[in-house]
Amino acid sequence: MSPKKNQTLGEFIIENQDSFQYSSGELSKLINAIRLAAKVVNHEVNKAGLIDILGGVGETNIQGEDQQKLDLFANDKFIQTLKNREIVCGIASEEEDSFISINSNDDNHQNKYVVLIDPLDGSSNIDVNVSVGTIFSIYRRVTPVGTPVTIEDFLQPGNKQVAAGYVVYGTSTMLVYTTGDGVNGFTLNPALGTFYLSHPNMKFPEDGTIYSVNEGNYVHFHQGVKDYIKYCQMEEGDRPYTSRYIGSLVSDFHRNMIKGGIYMYPKSSVTQNGKLRLLYECNPMAFIAEQANGLAIGGVNRIMDIEPTELHQRVPFFCGSRNMVEKLQEFLNQYQ
Repeated sequence: MSPKKNQTLGEFIIENQDSFQYSSGELSKLINAIRLAAKVVNHEVNKAGLIDILGGVGETNIQGEDQQKLDLFANDKFIQTLKNREIVCGIASEEEDSFISINSNDDNHQNKYVVLIDPLDGSSNIDVNVSVGTIFSIYRRVTPVGTPVTIEDFLQPGNKQVAAGYVVYGTSTMLVYTTGDGVNGFTLNPALGTFYLSHPNMKFPEDGTIYSVNEGNYVHFHQGVKDYIKYCQMEEGDRPYTSRYIGSLVSDFHRNMIKGGIYMYPKSSVTQNGKLRLLYECNPMAFIAEQANGLAIGGVNRIMDIEPTELHQRVPFFCGSRNMVEKLQEFLNQYQ
């Protein structure tokens, strides 16, 4: 169905309900909860410089990272909003040590979905007024309805996701999501508080000219990654490529999807398993990438085929334009 100009997110969900393999009412509840929380967080992000929500809160999260005050605010808002919808049986957040179990209103554990969320990705950028984002991943529970949610409901490979998306709080606020039938982007009209379809059927260009990696860590990288970076910098054909690295996965991914590029967060001699979390960051972004004609790998494996072993598991992550990821794979394969 061709998207309509000025179509709202709510209208889009209803018109495209066939693309969601389960009940459209369930999808509406899930996306509406995320939409509402995103608007509240967006409001706080936009006034972060004006009030005492800036700066660290003095605590460290489960990942060992200093938490920003806004991280905690976003975490609370998303959890609170998802809890209030009679749809989610469990939430796992990057900011929480363990998952949160949610009972249905009748106390019979009737809810069917689990949500994994990175409430504020790139939050260290808040202090310097650079884009941040929210990432979410949605699965159907695997344990029987009528029983409490367990860890195995969350430790599912990415290929079992039923929906995933992100919100980027940038010069404009956008919600981008997929249910496995392409990727669509919606921009918030702040005056009306409504998300409008602005980027229908988003696709990575097959080729790109941007590479995104923290080159300050170059000395610690795997040799295959070093060789690929040198390849990107060679003067040949359409190279050297442009280096662009914001330090917020959502922002770097969003730019590369629109313009064409590759994002890399490899393992290194310092971070043996990489730094990004499989469940909160890599799986949802991999689902979006593949639905947008891109690729996402963890080295030799497709990201979405990795069987998770723990909630806060970290993996190397490479994703972006198909031809660029395949070229990187060639370099990595030389050292297997």
